[in-house]
Amino acid sequence: MKSKNIPADIKSKSLKETKEEINKILEKFEKDSINLEEQSKDYERLLNLNKHIDELFKLKFKEIKSLGKNVKK
Repeated sequence: MKSKNIPADIKSKSLKETKEEINKILEKFEKDSINLEEQSKDYERLLNLNKHIDELFKLKFKEIKSLGKNVKK
């Protein structure tokens, strides 16, 4: 799943907002009253949210790594 496949409404979320939405979806999964179709859509959204968090962490890591190189000089 490439970042271009991540919906714009997810790409615009902060780390905190993304985490909150993931928690809401996980809470829904813990309930017995959701149907399979709804679960499938939520699961797809969860995958996209997870990919977005992964990209946010990669960007932050590059930022930190770059700062480390500048400090050593």
